[in-house]
Amino acid sequence: MKIAVMGAGAVGCYYGGMLARAGHEVTLIARAHHATAINASGLLLETQAFTQRVRVAASTDASAADGAQWVLFCVKSTDTESAGRALAPHLVEGAVVLSLQNGVDNAERLQATIGHPVIPAVVYVATEMAGPGHVRHHGRGELVIAPSPASAHLADTLGAAGVPVQVSDNVASALWAKLVLNCAYNALSAITRLPYGEIMNSPGLAVPQVMQDIVHECQRVAQASGVALPADTLDAVLHLAATMPGQMSSTAQDLARGKRSEIDHLNGYIVRRGEALGIATPVNRLLHTLVRLLERHLPAQADGAA
Repeated sequence: MKIAVMGAGAVGCYYGGMLARAGHEVTLIARAHHATAINASGLLLETQAFTQRVRVAASTDASAADGAQWVLFCVKSTDTESAGRALAPHLVEGAVVLSLQNGVDNAERLQATIGHPVIPAVVYVATEMAGPGHVRHHGRGELVIAPSPASAHLADTLGAAGVPVQVSDNVASALWAKLVLNCAYNALSAITRLPYGEIMNSPGLAVPQVMQDIVHECQRVAQASGVALPADTLDAVLHLAATMPGQMSSTAQDLARGKRSEIDHLNGYIVRRGEALGIATPVNRLLHTLVRLLERHLPAQADGAA
């Protein structure tokens, strides 16, 4: 397979690296410092099971997606439309576009931008960019994707590359469940600069109660939006830290690198939907506001897809 990864940050490099390791022709479209390092020495893929330098091509330009049979679209939610416009001229007929992004509406927004079918996916992976061209995997890695004519082939190919895939008729609910996890952990990790395990293991603090408040607000907004969340959503949130105790949220990683985060599409999304539906979301509003205040003090950064 000829595969392009649009927005090869931590998530894109992990999945692109796994596919390249399985023998596929992968091109990572990344920020300049990552692309330079990858072209010089390969992608350093450090997982819980192995560490390996994987030979992949890398570019900073969307034109590198020319001729790709698959495009893994992994940009930040804030960049969906701009990256989609850059990608659109380079999509070939029949290309499979898979949205591997946080948030619940990226596939819909991307499809409207590029005029091409987009398959939504729910991503369950803990990764970080440990340096230029160096992705570190902390745990998990499975995907849940929506049914499509390409889904069986996606599942088989990714599965053979070591990426478990489930095809589900209820991806909307799974995307919302992932959104709730992000709303519960991302802002708290960014504000405190703590990994998930330390946040939850804080004797004398009412962290579980705060998590419960966040989840209940999200559940009310989801229900009013016609989305049925899994019955175990709160339990899944409270137990996530045990599965990846050392993980810093993507929001925390963004702020640490001086980048604006996706908080507008996480807690901010819940706030906007709540306002539209007449549902109060004070805890999510506070977390969104605090992260946005932190972002005001970031140094100016050039926009990019990775």
